[in-house]
Amino acid sequence: MPRKSTHPAPADHSSLCLQYLRRCGGSARLCHINFSLSVIQMLVNQRKVKIKNTGAGFFIELEDAK
Repeated sequence: MPRKSTHPAPADHSSLCLQYLRRCGGSARLCHINFSLSVIQMLVNQRKVKIKNTGAGFFIELEDAK
């Protein structure tokens, strides 16, 4: 069972992450972004972003970006 964080990520961090991805064209290398894993996990759980393994690394991309 996953542990709940005792320090929830502020909502403004998730919106900043979404803004960053929009400025990057909808996707970015996961290792190059500086947002916490809890913010990224929250966005994945809300189905706003997805993580994609391209074989050359992991990318985070907006769900609505095609």
